[in-house]
Amino acid sequence: MVKPENFLQNLPDGLRDELVESYSEIVRNYSERRWEPSELNGGKFCEVVYSVVDGAISGNFPAQATKPNNMVDACRLLESSSPNPSRTGDRSLRILIPRMVLPLYEIRNNRGVGHVGGDVNPNYMDATTVLAMASWILAELCRIFHNVSIDEAQETVDALVEKRYPLVWGVGNVKRVLDSSMSKTDQTLLLLHSTTGWVDESKLCEWVEHSNSSVYRRDVLKKLHSKRLLEYNQIDNRVHLSPNGVRYVEEKLLQ
Repeated sequence: MVKPENFLQNLPDGLRDELVESYSEIVRNYSERRWEPSELNGGKFCEVVYSVVDGAISGNFPAQATKPNNMVDACRLLESSSPNPSRTGDRSLRILIPRMVLPLYEIRNNRGVGHVGGDVNPNYMDATTVLAMASWILAELCRIFHNVSIDEAQETVDALVEKRYPLVWGVGNVKRVLDSSMSKTDQTLLLLHSTTGWVDESKLCEWVEHSNSSVYRRDVLKKLHSKRLLEYNQIDNRVHLSPNGVRYVEEKLLQ
């Protein structure tokens, strides 16, 4: 995983900050269920991404993002630029990312927020699409500029924006679940969900303030591992939340 402080560090500071901030705003508004702002901030994100890709292709990054007069024409112009086999991620920069930017920008501009009828709130649906597409684009830029695997790129993007929940409080290097009545098992899963990547077993035991590390290992970590809610690596003494664990936290603990 690329450390957040090293993410796209070859870009001008202003352009990099705009990229991370516009993505962070999408994630923040989505997590707070503010569907309309999530959609609108997708437009700013597109403009920054366009500036990054255009700079990568031309070899000259702007200090800050600029808005093209016509996003559709501008993205198509990127696609028509000459291929450069020696450029890392050439096809993705010229074709894939510009083609992904266009529907994202379309949602921002031409999807009204006051839809009528249907069983699904279209604002939620559109905002979810915006978040997924923005995450993919940012991970793809990370993959290209840092020459890392897809998994490493996605983990890097996840680490850029700390998950914020009313139930989890971070102070220094310590995290606490503020609901002290919650079981050690649920606290463990919630803390893992709010943290990116692997977490040391000893750190989790400290965070949930279990009085006995051996009992915590036996009654919490091993049992959750057997239920496939997390992966417990007993050789390296570290823990990682599984997709089943993510689903449990989001459906049972965060509702």
